[in-house]
Amino acid sequence: MLPGIAFVALSALLVSGQNSSPQPVRYTVSLAKANEHLVSVRIELPPGPAARTLQLPVWYALYQVRDFSQYVRSVRTANASVAIQMVNKSEWRISGAESGAEIDYDVLADARGPFGAQLNSHHAFFNLAEILMYSVDARRSPIEIRFTDIPGGWRVGTTLRASARAFTAANYDELVDSPVEISAFEENDFEEDGGHYRVIVDAVHGDYDMNKILPMLQRIVSAEVSWMADRPFKTYLFIYHFPRGPGGGGMEHAYSTAIDVNAHTLAFDAYALESVTAHEFFHLWNVKRIRPESLEPPDYAKENYTDALWFSEGVTSTVEDYMLLRAGLLDEHEYLSHLASAITELENRPAHLTQSAEESGLDAWLEKYPYYREPERSISYYNKGDLLGVLLDLKIRDASNGTKSLRDLFRWMNSNYAQKDKFFLDSEGVLQAAQTITHSDLSVFFEQYVAGTEEIPWNEFFKTVGLQLASKKVESADPGFTVARNFDSPLTVASVAENSAAERAGLAKGDVIEKINGHDPSGNGPSDNFANALAALHPRERIHVRIRNQRGEQELNWQLNTRSVLEFRLEDMKNLTLQQRARRAAWLIGDSEPIGQAHP
Repeated sequence: MLPGIAFVALSALLVSGQNSSPQPVRYTVSLAKANEHLVSVRIELPPGPAARTLQLPVWYALYQVRDFSQYVRSVRTANASVAIQMVNKSEWRISGAESGAEIDYDVLADARGPFGAQLNSHHAFFNLAEILMYSVDARRSPIEIRFTDIPGGWRVGTTLRASARAFTAANYDELVDSPVEISAFEENDFEEDGGHYRVIVDAVHGDYDMNKILPMLQRIVSAEVSWMADRPFKTYLFIYHFPRGPGGGGMEHAYSTAIDVNAHTLAFDAYALESVTAHEFFHLWNVKRIRPESLEPPDYAKENYTDALWFSEGVTSTVEDYMLLRAGLLDEHEYLSHLASAITELENRPAHLTQSAEESGLDAWLEKYPYYREPERSISYYNKGDLLGVLLDLKIRDASNGTKSLRDLFRWMNSNYAQKDKFFLDSEGVLQAAQTITHSDLSVFFEQYVAGTEEIPWNEFFKTVGLQLASKKVESADPGFTVARNFDSPLTVASVAENSAAERAGLAKGDVIEKINGHDPSGNGPSDNFANALAALHPRERIHVRIRNQRGEQELNWQLNTRSVLEFRLEDMKNLTLQQRARRAAWLIGDSEPIGQAHP
């Protein structure tokens, strides 16, 4: 993340004499209590103000307030002259620290996945914001961090700079934007287009094939770097975990990414790894560098609201599939099928008529609550943002007679914001950039579909590439209940239909789903395997579900009902023109049409 705004206190400068550079804050992180999942932390504050405030972030990695201080215990100091007083749930006031101070505490770290911090007998993975407090006055001070009591055979994988005795970062923001994997991981590397790429994998060796991962990565990074005509790094690190239990998702960082894919999913679905990799790698531009000004500087003490998540996250998904097409990892049929499925998802959520893409981003902080995820309550800024990215691309192409595209929008924003250390004005900034490159008024598009909830006239957009949207009602199995799963929680029943067979069988809101027809329903996303399990069932079949609740484990079964859903597909229009064919060919690999082929 980019540095936040802080200052060096005058007293610290006076103590340091002629040296005007701030002294480093030093952290020591001990893994000695791995069997208890306890991380022992020591913070060494240099001489400075007598009174200081220590803050532990309340959120990081997800747009959710997770209150990491719930896991902190025994905050203490060995300095007789230093006193510690808790101010609120995540803030401590230090007094008597003019000569420096040493603060110790333990923190429970057992949140798996790329959004968490975990220490166990197998490995340590840290998003450091979740375990390390910072001194508010020294947020921009340099950092030194040491990891101690590392088991034999384990190594440290991170983008933090290694010095003789510690790892270093320019400031706290850089520190916490550098995830750390400590284990007996496998590591490989490769060079591509002048960049050096490190790849570390912590998983059971038989569950993955590094000889398949590396070529896939080379194709993706080559496609994206050439598409952006920019490589804002010398070295980039991929951290992969392939757990046999629940796992999925990815977290972007300025010079690295951490990605989880369930081992079973990895074995049967190459797209699961390819898509999340392409998505997270593109984030090094979109979000990490092409960044909404409302997220800068990050405030770790409270929610950070932005109406641009449809662009920062959703349109990253748009580019993700473009890059897989460009890299030859996805074909036209597969892409159009994914696109139609995304339309089906949006159109079957009643909330698409009441919640806009911008509002979905502002409400991101509610995603941890099961009711919020109900189809009647919310849409996903990932889902609608992905579709808006496609439509905006087609709109830009149409407005510029094919000479400009989404690629030109990102390159313009990269040149005028990221490379000038500036941030764009959220949705308004995207509109301004799109209008600048097309020399056209695109405000109606943003008013109706980004800020508004107008029904999208799909065929008006798709006709420019010779496609039309068809739909049909299909009969599917109705389980009688919905589920929700946050990243670190099991699959849980969010609602049960009144008077349904599921309710009569004894299923209740809050029950944890452990098995469906004998299979683990935990997937690579919030409900991926659950959706797949249902897709394999037919109306009037019986479903067998193992649940866990306060009464223990129970086996339930009932006969599935039938429900009708609207299913969409994209198909060729009749009598495709040469212009439609040319624009589709350029669109499918994210290119603008060559000037000689563009049509007025």
